[in-house]
Amino acid sequence: MNQSVARGSGYRELGGELFRMTWPMCFGVVALLGFQLVDSAFIARLGVEPLAALGFTVPVMQLVIGVQVGIGIATTAVIARVIGRGEPESAHRIGGLVVVAGSLVMLLLVTTLWLLRHPLTTAMGASDAIAPLIDAYWAPWLVSAWLGAVLYIGYSLCRAQGDTRLPGLFMLITSLMNLALDPIFIFSLGWGLPGAALATIVALGSGAIVVYAVLWRRRWLVLDLAAVPAARTLQWLASIAGPAMVSQLLPPVTAMLATGLVARYGSDAVGAWGLGSRLEFFSIVVVLALTMSLPPMIARLVGQGDIARIRVLVRLAIGFVIAWQLAVAAIWLIGHQAFAALLAGDVAVRAHLADYLLRVPLSYAGLGVCMLVVSACNALGWPLRALLASVLRLFVCFLPALWLGAAWGGLTGLFTGALVGNIAAGLSAWLVYARAMRGWSY
Repeated sequence: MNQSVARGSGYRELGGELFRMTWPMCFGVVALLGFQLVDSAFIARLGVEPLAALGFTVPVMQLVIGVQVGIGIATTAVIARVIGRGEPESAHRIGGLVVVAGSLVMLLLVTTLWLLRHPLTTAMGASDAIAPLIDAYWAPWLVSAWLGAVLYIGYSLCRAQGDTRLPGLFMLITSLMNLALDPIFIFSLGWGLPGAALATIVALGSGAIVVYAVLWRRRWLVLDLAAVPAARTLQWLASIAGPAMVSQLLPPVTAMLATGLVARYGSDAVGAWGLGSRLEFFSIVVVLALTMSLPPMIARLVGQGDIARIRVLVRLAIGFVIAWQLAVAAIWLIGHQAFAALLAGDVAVRAHLADYLLRVPLSYAGLGVCMLVVSACNALGWPLRALLASVLRLFVCFLPALWLGAAWGGLTGLFTGALVGNIAAGLSAWLVYARAMRGWSY
């Protein structure tokens, strides 16, 4: 009886903390996704060539985001674990080391991308007519990408300290600022495509100034690098960041391969698949927020050596995600025809999208479980297991299921394959996590 009461109290306590950590990130993620959609809409009004120039930044931006997210994952895991061990001063000094090293790594990356801009865009199929637009846009865009990475590292320091409100608030503020400045810089001032990047620079730069001022005031960032065992700490960070970066870069590769399969069925199928993929991001907003709020909680518990509470926390998060995503799937299932009619004007695209919404959202629970397991494994200091879960999801479960589904039932079979692949990915990820936990002792 007492054990049951204690267990129930533990669930409530961890559930309350998880909720407090997650809800601010939900608003931030929604703001970022909305900003990206509206930003593209503004640029589309400039014409086909500026939109094409923007399109050539997408795969490069995925590379930049993959590297910055890898650094952020490692930052959160290491600092939160050190805090959990009761060494806050060491955590603050590591924060200073991370900011300096991470900013330099990202500066090296964006500088390399600038120097290689013409070979890269030519390899992707850019015409000579677009080259001047790329030259005019890529310089401010890469500056904005670097600022975004530096700001993301600051967000990671906040999350490691258990503060998700500040990152969530400034994800919202910078997105709204960007949206307000876009039409002014692009149209009113006549700066065109570079104006979009300049608006992002102003928004992210303003956010970075405030966020880093708060970090400095709270002493969560201390530039005392001589007091930090730099080589050992950077090696620790790299051991987590490296596999995490690879995990982040695998989904874009998978997306390209999946789109190639869908393209066999025509442009209307690709259009429906693209719309469905965008809806997927909005459907898993809560999961995306949890992947940001869950790791620092786990890492602190690792530092404290509290394995039992880690098990409870992960079970709680996964149970919630399954229930939440099934509820979201029910909404898409009930209104699939209405949503398809609202979002797609073309009759063929509408029919394909309705078919997509009838099947694929049912698997978002499995997808959510896989994403949470990857985040949990990184926080636990198991980056290779996180990478294994990602590889199993994409190349053992998802892509083969798409191919088999398409071979069996055409485009409808492909959608069914996506359903089966995501569910299988969730199960395989859980098995990876459960097997590791059974053999783990602190």
